[in-house]
Amino acid sequence: MKHLLCPSCSAVNRVDPDRLAKAVCGKCAKPLTGGVLHLDAPTMDALLARDELPLVVDFWAPWCGPCRMMAPAFEEAAGLLGPGVRLGKVDTEAEKALGARFRIQSIPTVALFVAGREVDRIMGARSARDIAAWVRQHLG
Repeated sequence: MKHLLCPSCSAVNRVDPDRLAKAVCGKCAKPLTGGVLHLDAPTMDALLARDELPLVVDFWAPWCGPCRMMAPAFEEAAGLLGPGVRLGKVDTEAEKALGARFRIQSIPTVALFVAGREVDRIMGARSARDIAAWVRQHLG
């Protein structure tokens, strides 16, 4: 069983790894996986501390052309990686403290967190296939 944090209500759920794609929260009945999450500091901190799925975070800003160009590829990467990996976006303009805490110096920057710790990051716009391959390389 894996522990997954509900992105809607923050309840921790125990989920069979074979049923991740269809898992819903036992408290609010919303899906536990799928899609790209828009992360603020409390949500990201909770995911890093209490969620057992790898987390891929795109640090971006609305004024950044390459960030906007990469947005559809990041969404597509969520589909390629499936329900066993969470993807989230941090708007570094709205969440300046998060950008500073993770020492984001250029955007877009994509960081991979496993068991609450950053294991690698890549900078610059990437295709969905590149993002998925990079994540899979680190997850084995």
